Amino acid sequence: MGKLVTWETGKIMQEGWGEVQEMIDICDLAVGLSRQLHGFTMHSERPEHRMYDQYHPLGLVGIISAFNFPVAVWSWNAMLAVVCGDVCIWKPSEKTPLTAVACQNIIKQVLKENQVPEGVFSYIIGGAEIGAKLSEDTRIPLISATGSTRMGKKVGEKVGARLGRSLLELGGNNAIIVTEKADLDLAIRAIVFGAVGTCGQRCTTTRRVIVHENVYDVLKRRLKKIYNDLPIGNPFKQGILVGPLIDQAATENYLAALKRVVKEGGKLITGGTVIESKEFKTGTYVNPALVEAKNEFPTVQEETFAPILYMIKYSGPVTEAIRIQNDVKQGLSSSIFSNDIRETETFLSHFGSDCGIANVNIGTSGAEIGGAFGGEKETGGGRESGSDAWKIYMRRQTNTINFSSKLPLAQGIKFDL
Repeated sequence: MGKLVTWETGKIMQEGWGEVQEMIDICDLAVGLSRQLHGFTMHSERPEHRMYDQYHPLGLVGIISAFNFPVAVWSWNAMLAVVCGDVCIWKPSEKTPLTAVACQNIIKQVLKENQVPEGVFSYIIGGAEIGAKLSEDTRIPLISATGSTRMGKKVGEKVGARLGRSLLELGGNNAIIVTEKADLDLAIRAIVFGAVGTCGQRCTTTRRVIVHENVYDVLKRRLKKIYNDLPIGNPFKQGILVGPLIDQAATENYLAALKRVVKEGGKLITGGTVIESKEFKTGTYVNPALVEAKNEFPTVQEETFAPILYMIKYSGPVTEAIRIQNDVKQGLSSSIFSNDIRETETFLSHFGSDCGIANVNIGTSGAEIGGAFGGEKETGGGRESGSDAWKIYMRRQTNTINFSSKLPLAQGIKFDL
């Protein structure tokens, strides 16, 4: 399965295997979770009454997933949904249909061995028209959609029009803040993995690095050297760290974004070219780009699903770096590198990062399944995977039980017959 993920997406084998491990991990989490779908008990204001809330299955959950994590995102949703008592219908990305077929073939054997109907998990291969039909279908109370903000707005509009429920995990414009008190060796490894892993095609990809002026030149010089020596090539080969973009359209978007940002005043430090050789004939292998830019540039404000890292200089206290980080429409993942507890706690405070994920001394990418995954603002507000993300797959019910022989009304209302 890991090899198939690499073959279909182009991510390196380590990432293909890692994605399959993520599926295994979420299955383990879901099995434990199945014994912990808890409600709450409350004291009633009325004597000899009891109150509690409980959770019931929604029924049918629609899952729309993206190409970059063709099996992990499905499993995040499907494994939690099924232990919540739901059945799932999945529309995988039309760019990665084979991994979906493989998942279904594997899981149908598990279902058969356990005498569970195969239809508990099902899928439809198709394009955007299938996603639109799922979003409009009133028989599907919840649509979980992962993809671009543009796609998510369309799904949210269609689901909202029928007052359905949507879980949206959309685009990110993720930043790492590097203060003058950072461990640069630690930061550099996180920056490079976050920026070039999956060839810049993760929703948590590091797109901006916001660097204090006192360490900016050192960091730029070190990043440029690493970028110039990145092993790019066949993702099945050992030692390769950067595989291809998903298709030629992605390459065109990559080149167009670089052209725009330079026109806006950015400076290309290194990279930014397509690799053309006998070995690489697809036009999808690129040299990851490192660009000096300002946060207010229109191109920097948007997510480009490609390996472009914008270096942004800041001066003054960490609050200025946080202001720059938050000054985008997206709010998925964020990170700070600093050994100063005042800086890191400021970053994590209510006036710090406005993202759904905020990390200290680790990068923006590579989230564990134990935490709730998702973001704010145009990232959609949804949460998948761990913590209490399971609640979205269930409907909540409040229960009041009267075990007295009287019928007192709430708020002390008198209604005597």
